[in-house]
Formats: sequence, C-alpha cells, structure tokens
Amino acid sequence: MYPPSNPHFGLAPSAWITRFANLVPVGARVLDLACGYGRHALYFAARGARVVAIDRDATALATLTGVAGIETRLVDLESRPWSSGDQQFDAIVVSHYLHRPLLGNLCAALAADGTLLYETFATGNEAYGRPSNPAFLLRAGELLELAAAAKPSLTVVAFEQGLADIVDRPAVVQRLAAVGPARMWPPALDPSAGH
Repeated sequence: MYPPSNPHFGLAPSAWITRFANLVPVGARVLDLACGYGRHALYFAARGARVVAIDRDATALATLTGVAGIETRLVDLESRPWSSGDQQFDAIVVSHYLHRPLLGNLCAALAADGTLLYETFATGNEAYGRPSNPAFLLRAGELLELAAAAKPSLTVVAFEQGLADIVDRPAVVQRLAAVGPARMWPPALDPSAGH
C-alpha cells in the first residue's frame, strides 16, 4: 500500500460506524459501499470480518490490494443499476455517499438479521462546504424514509440528524443504525449475567 496525496487516504473510521460496530459479529460478511480508500473496510477486516469493498475509483481500491479479509470490486454504482445478485451481507456500511435509486437493491442485499450502518450529508451542509448539490443532500428525515421504503422490516437502533464534526470540519449529516427483522432488538438480557 502506498500513501496517495488524496486527503481521504488514511482517515480514521467514522465515530458513528465505530459506535455501532458491535452490531456486526466477528466473522461477518460486510459490504463497504462506495468505500473510497477503505477506512471502514480496513476497520471491519481488522475486527475479523470478510469485507467486500466496492468503489468506482481504481486508484483508491488499489490501496486495499492484498489486505487480508478484503475483496475489492471496481463498480460505478451510478452508471447502471447495481445488484448483489443472490449475495447477502451480514452488514452494509455506507459513509458519505448518496445515490437514492440504489437503496432498494442495497437493502435487498442485507441478511434478515443484518446490520445497516449509514451516514451521509444532509440539507444545510452547503453552508459548510461540499457536497452542496441538493442531489447529494438528504432532506430532513429522508434517510429514515428511504430505509423504511426499501426494507420496511428494519428496526432502527439509532438515528441522528444535524450538525456534527466530521474529519476536520463541521457538516450537516444524517446517520442511521438499523437491524433486520431476524435480529432480536433490543437484545435479550442474559439472566446469568446478574442484571
């Protein structure tokens, strides 16, 4: 792996993603969609996951070549409809990416007991920088609506929207952590644990 001059190379994983990483079991099959330089792919692979990292940037994907636990796929998610075929993922991670037509296929690829971790920009972010194009900004509550329409059986574990610090600047974001219908939520307490 070589350090490219891109400022996105080597970023730490999102605090939102790491906060809810415990919803993803060790050994899980994880899809990191629009992964860029793979900060979340690397994070989950280090936790023992088998990661499929998808992006349209061949240079970014090349930095993940040979990393144990990570399979890369060069795909332009917006040039044609993307589908996982019959592949199911135990977790799907999306950070700083929005292509609304993709969400239905994305949720279809989520296993019945899987975890969806999603974080991207929202309306109001234009005051703080890019993205500022409304096509790439969620309106208030839209991530919840999109997830409910794509997979009505998801249980929302956590949702946030508003001003947050990302990397080195403030941004307006929406964040979602949700689990599939086969996942008991909230988890049952272990009576032997002395609760």
